[in-house]
Amino acid sequence: MKRKITLIATLLTLTGAAIYTNTTACAQSTTPPPANGRTPVHERHPAILNAIRALEKAKMDLKNASHDFGGHRESALKECDAAIAELRLALQYDNK
Repeated sequence: MKRKITLIATLLTLTGAAIYTNTTACAQSTTPPPANGRTPVHERHPAILNAIRALEKAKMDLKNASHDFGGHRESALKECDAAIAELRLALQYDNK
């Protein structure tokens, strides 16, 4: 149980760091207006999409690593899948 809580806390920390980094970078960048003159459509929940991308990247890093992270790799991969699935369900619910 302690192992699972530690894993979830680590995943949330990594996701939060990725979201913070991405939002800070986006806030500092300036994007030119679109060439067609239309206002771009903005995603309603960019932080959730960024979290999904961060989890997918973490999952790939875990899969491609040369070691098993002290026996935590398989569990972390399952937890990444579960977190990604929950976030996608949350987005689907929001679209209803």
